[in-house]
Amino acid sequence: MPARTVEIAVQDPAGARAAMAAGASRLELCQALEVGGLTPSLAVLEGVLSAVDPAAVNVLVRPRGGGFVYDPEEVALVAADIRACVTRGAGGVVVGALDEKGRADLDALRRWRDAAGPAALVFHRAIDAAADPSAVFDVLVAEGVDRVLTSGGAARSVDGLGLLRQFAARSGETEVMAGGGVRPADIPALFAVGVDAVHLSARSRVGTDAPSGPGGGSAGHDATDPAVVAQAVAAAG
Repeated sequence: MPARTVEIAVQDPAGARAAMAAGASRLELCQALEVGGLTPSLAVLEGVLSAVDPAAVNVLVRPRGGGFVYDPEEVALVAADIRACVTRGAGGVVVGALDEKGRADLDALRRWRDAAGPAALVFHRAIDAAADPSAVFDVLVAEGVDRVLTSGGAARSVDGLGLLRQFAARSGETEVMAGGGVRPADIPALFAVGVDAVHLSARSRVGTDAPSGPGGGSAGHDATDPAVVAQAVAAAG
């Protein structure tokens, strides 16, 4: 059986090295996973691209939390960040935008496709916030998006198996990647419905004994856990 793709969301060079050493197929690089992920700094990006094969790195380009409807200035900022990532060698970029009616924002998507050039264009879980995820999926396939990250419209991917199966059956050349609350134990069921890849953060809390509190946020921070990555890779078979 060919190796199945396991993508790990990481936030720094140490996490990137740990994930790839534990058997991950590729990475999504972001920061602020506690809010669903935001665009990483250029220093973090450059550190990760130096630490692992840049072709394996897909960079989340998301300017803020709080939904996926963006104004023209935000769309332009995302395009500029995309060009910066691709110029530095990232293998792909991860984006997503909806209009005020919960449909795919095609104007933004096409602008970002142009900015990405030869890099892979991935549409993230904005699809799961859409008014009709199934309709948005078909639009993304028609637009030639390289990959769609989705939970099948559920809070956790393992609860969205029905829609994930439908997506996989009509995806054409677009890769379907299951993501959203994925645990290693869920992975066999996700691949059984025909998805091409799975995505998880594989993180644990570290540094909880460091000083924190007012002005410093909650105790500790998230770090990639190579043991969880290895469990996910083993579960993928």
